[in-house]
Amino acid sequence: MKSKLLLLVLLLFTSFAFSQSIDVTGTVLDGSGLSLPGVNVKVKGASQSTTTDFDGSFKLTGVPKGATIVLSYIGFRTQEVEVTGTKLTVKMVDDAKSLDEVVVIGYGSQKKREVTGAVAVLDSKTLDVLKPARIEQALQGTISGVNVTTQSGSPGAPLDIRIRGVGTNGQAGPVTFIDGYMGDLNLISPNDIETITVLKDAQAAIYGSIGANGVILVTTKMGKRNSKARVSFNTYTGFQEASRKLPMLDATEYALLLNESYSNGGRALPYPSVTGLGAGTKWQDQVMGTGVPILNHDLSISGGSDKMTYSISGSHLDQEGIVGRDKSGFLRNTARIALGADLTDKIKVKTNVIYTYVNRKTINENGLGSVLFNALNVPATLSPKDENGEFTLVPSTTGLGTEIINPLAQVDNTYNAYNLKKINGNFGLDYKMFDGFVLTSSMGFNSANSESKTFGKQISYGGKVFDVQRSSVTQGAVNDNNYSFDIYGTYTKKIANDHNITGTLGSTIYREWGNGLTATGYDVPNNSWEFADISLTKGLPETVNNTSYIYDERRLSYFGRLQYDYQGRYLLSAILRRDSSTKFGPGNKVGYFPSFTGGWVISDEEFFGDPKSFSFLKLRASYGTLGNDQIPKYGFLGLLSGEATYVLDGTLVNGRAEGQVPNPDIKWEEAKKFDVGFDMRFFNDKVNVVADYFIDTRKDLLIPGIPVSGIVGVGAPGASSPTLNAGTVKNSGFEFAIDYKEKFSDSFSASFGYNVTFLKNEVTKVNNGTGFIEGGSFGVGQQAASRMEAGHAIGYFYGYKTDGIFQNQAEVAAHPSQLALGANAAPGDIRYVDVNGDGVIDSKDRTNIGDPIADATMGFNIQLNYKNLDFAVFTFASIGNEMVRNYERVLSDANRLDYVLDRWTGEGTSTTVPRVTTGATSNNVLSDYFVEDASYVRIQNIQLGYTLSPKVIQKAGITKLRLYAGVNNLYTFTKYKGFDPGASFGPTNQDQVSQSPIGAGIDYGFYPVPRTYLMGLNVNF
Repeated sequence: MKSKLLLLVLLLFTSFAFSQSIDVTGTVLDGSGLSLPGVNVKVKGASQSTTTDFDGSFKLTGVPKGATIVLSYIGFRTQEVEVTGTKLTVKMVDDAKSLDEVVVIGYGSQKKREVTGAVAVLDSKTLDVLKPARIEQALQGTISGVNVTTQSGSPGAPLDIRIRGVGTNGQAGPVTFIDGYMGDLNLISPNDIETITVLKDAQAAIYGSIGANGVILVTTKMGKRNSKARVSFNTYTGFQEASRKLPMLDATEYALLLNESYSNGGRALPYPSVTGLGAGTKWQDQVMGTGVPILNHDLSISGGSDKMTYSISGSHLDQEGIVGRDKSGFLRNTARIALGADLTDKIKVKTNVIYTYVNRKTINENGLGSVLFNALNVPATLSPKDENGEFTLVPSTTGLGTEIINPLAQVDNTYNAYNLKKINGNFGLDYKMFDGFVLTSSMGFNSANSESKTFGKQISYGGKVFDVQRSSVTQGAVNDNNYSFDIYGTYTKKIANDHNITGTLGSTIYREWGNGLTATGYDVPNNSWEFADISLTKGLPETVNNTSYIYDERRLSYFGRLQYDYQGRYLLSAILRRDSSTKFGPGNKVGYFPSFTGGWVISDEEFFGDPKSFSFLKLRASYGTLGNDQIPKYGFLGLLSGEATYVLDGTLVNGRAEGQVPNPDIKWEEAKKFDVGFDMRFFNDKVNVVADYFIDTRKDLLIPGIPVSGIVGVGAPGASSPTLNAGTVKNSGFEFAIDYKEKFSDSFSASFGYNVTFLKNEVTKVNNGTGFIEGGSFGVGQQAASRMEAGHAIGYFYGYKTDGIFQNQAEVAAHPSQLALGANAAPGDIRYVDVNGDGVIDSKDRTNIGDPIADATMGFNIQLNYKNLDFAVFTFASIGNEMVRNYERVLSDANRLDYVLDRWTGEGTSTTVPRVTTGATSNNVLSDYFVEDASYVRIQNIQLGYTLSPKVIQKAGITKLRLYAGVNNLYTFTKYKGFDPGASFGPTNQDQVSQSPIGAGIDYGFYPVPRTYLMGLNVNF
C-alpha cells in the first residue's frame, strides 16, 4: 500500500514538472537573414508579450511548454510558432502582397481578396524609396490610371492629379481624405504616411457628390501595440539643377540670322560686322542656378501598450528654386500627434492632429513676360549689366517689342511673400454596442490662415509694359475653415458558416466657411521692400483698391452600404448616398448616388482544381453614379460684386454692378462609371496581375462663364457670365499592371513592376448655343488656341494645318491666297491647307491640330536587394500627348532656338522651317508648325542604399542605420523642344483655384522640374 501511495505521489510531481512554465529566448530575422527589431512577440491566449530589441532578440518568461507564440510586424506575415524548447529562431516572411492585407475603402475596410472595385494601394515602403518632396509625385508611374502633371517646377507649385482622364473643365482633381477627414495631400509630410489608397471606379460612390473625379484615402502611421518606444530619424540633403536647357542661338549666330532677316525685309543690316561677338550671354545660365540646396528632416516617436498607441512626428523641408534662387523658395514645417486608446473592452478612441506651416516665395512664371520667357527671348548680344554696373535695358525697338526685359533685373525687382498656417485633424470613437455591431463617430476639421504680400517697386525698364510708375504694396489675408461630423454603424454577421454580411449605415454633416480681404497701398516709403506695408503708404488710389469676400457652404449626407459574400467566393456590394448641398438652388439641392459592385473568386471553385501555376483569380465589375459640385459659389444667385462707375448729378461715382448672372437651374455634374476587371496571381504569388476596362461618362458638366447678352451688364469689371450644365465628356480605356517578386536566395531578392493605361477622351456634347467653348491663348492678338467641342478631346488645339514650305513663286501662284492670314505668301513661307476647299485660306480653315491628352501612360519600376545593399529605379512614360510651343516671341529681333539654323534660304534648302524676314508674313499664326509631339520617357528616381549590420551599430543603441544616395528626375527622353513635356497649365477658372483643360498644354516657358541629387540617412533607435 505504501509503495502504491509513493508511486502516485511521484506521478503527480512528474505531471506537475511537465506542466511547469519555461523561459523562452529567441531571435527574429527578416527575409534576408538580418536581425529584425521591433517585432511584436505575444503568447497566444495569454498576457505575456514583448518586442524584439536592436539585434532582433526577445525573452518571454513563464511560457507553458507547447504554447503558441504569435509574431507580428508591419510588412510581414503574422506567424505562429509552437514552443518546443527554450530557444527559438524565426524568419519572418514578407507580406507586401498578401491577399489578407486590409484595404481602406471609405467608412470601412476589406481584405484585399474581397475588394470588388478598382482600388490601388501605395505603401510607405515605396514612399521611402521615392523620397518625394510632395506626395503627389509618388503617384506618377506607380499606380495605373493616375496621371500627375506639374503646373510648374518651382518649389511648392501645385501638381494636378487626374484619375482616368479629364472629365470636366472645372475642378478635375480627386478629393483626399486623411484618416477619414477631408484634407490637403500637399500639406502632409510623406514620412507620416502608411498607405495611400486610390478609389478609381464606382467604389467611390460612398462619397457621393464629391467622388466623380476619384477619391484618395490616406492612412497615417500609428504606433504599434505592445511595443517599446521607437525613434526614427530620416534626413536627406541635396542640390538641384535644371534638368534641361534649350539650345538657343549664341551671339554670333543671332547676329548673322538677324542680318539675313533684315536683308530679306529690305532693311539695313543691324550688324555690319559680327567679328568679336563670340558666344555672348547665355541667359539661361544667368537665371538658372546650379547646386541649389534642398534639405529635409523627419523625426518620429511611436510605440504602445496593450491598451494604447501613440505616434508623434515632425518634419522640416526647405527648398530653394533653381530660377530666382532666394526670390523663389518653399519651406514646410509639420508637427503631428496620433493617439489611440481602448477605454474599455467596448469603447475605443483615436485622434490625429497635424499642424502645417508653409512659407513660399515665387517669381513671374508660366506666361508671356515670365522670367524664363525673357531668358529665352533676350538676344545673346546683350550683356547682363552695363559699364555702370546697372542692369542692361533691352531696347524698346519694334523688333524687340515692349514685353521683353532683362530677366535678371526682373528677378532682382521681384518681391513677394506668402505664408500659411493650418491645423487639421480628427477625433474618433468606436463603440461596440453588441457582438457584430460597432458604432463609429468621427469629427474632422481644417482651419487655415494665410497672409500674402506683393511689392511693386517703382522702376523703369526703358518703356516696357513692366514699367512701374508708382510703387505699391498689395496685402491679403484669408481664413478658411471646415468641419465634418460622421456617424455610422457597421454590422457584421456570419450565417451558417457560408454567408457573410456587412452593413454600414450613416450620416455626414459638412460645413465650410471663411473670408478674405485684399487691399493695395500706393507710394511705398523709400520705394523699398523693407517699408512695404499698407500702414506706411499714404498715396491716394485712383481706382477701387480693396476687395473682400465671405462664404458659408454646407452639405448633409446619408449613406448606406451592404456587402455580401458566399464562402468568400461570390462577392456583392451595393451603395447608396444622398447628398444635399447649398451650392445649388432650392429645386436641385438633393442628389442620389447609387452603385453596385460584384466579384467572383474563380480560384475557389472546385473546377479550378488545385492551385499549381495559378493561385488566385478574381473577376469583378462595378457600375454606379457619382457627382461633382466643385463650382464657383452661389452660382444660382445674382450677386452685386462687379465694379461700375455711374454718373450722378454730373459726377462720376464708384458703385457696384451685377457680378454674376444667376442660374437657378444648375445641378450636379453626374458621372456614370462602369468597370470590369480581374485580379490574378500565379507562380506561388510571385506574379500579380491586375487589369481593368472602364468607361466614365460625365454629363451635365458645370461650365462657368457661358456668354450671354451684354444687356445684363456682364461687361463690368469683376462681372461674370453664369454657370450652366452644358456638356458631356466620355473617358474610356484599359489599365494593366503586373508585378513580379522573387527571392532568389537568402542574399538576393528582386521585384519588378509595370503598369500601362490606354485612354480615349472625347467630348460628346456642348449645348451652350455655339456648340463649342474656347480657351487658351497663343502669341498676341490671335484667336483662342483651344476648344471643347463634340467629337474631339477636351481642350484640343484649334488652328491651321500646314503642307510644307513654298519653294518658288510658281507654287505660291498655284495655291489659294493666304492674304486673309495677314500677308501674301512668298517662297520660303509656310503653306497652309485649304481645309474646307473654298479656294481661300482664312479662319474657316482652322481645324483640329492636336491635343494635350496622352493616349497612353505607363510606369516601369525595379527594386533589387543584395545582402545589405538595395537599389531602385522608377520610370514613367507618356505617349501621344502634344504641346504648343509658345515660349518663342515672334518679334523679328528676339532670340531663337537653334533649329532655325535649318531654315529655308532658297529653293530646296528646307521643307520644314520657314525663312526669316522682318517683312510681313503669315508664318506666326497658330498652326501645327507650333504643335509638337510631347511624348516622353522619364527616369523619375534612382536610388542606391546600404544598411549597416546590427552588430556594428548596436553599441550605439541603434537598431537600423541606412545610408543612401539618389537622383530624382534624372533624365527625360523626348523629341519635344521645350523645358518639360510633362508640364501642363490651363487658364484659371472662376473659382480662382482649379485650372481649365481648355487651354492646357500651351507652353509659355514652363519652369522646369529640377534634377535633384540626394544623400540621406535613415536611423531607428
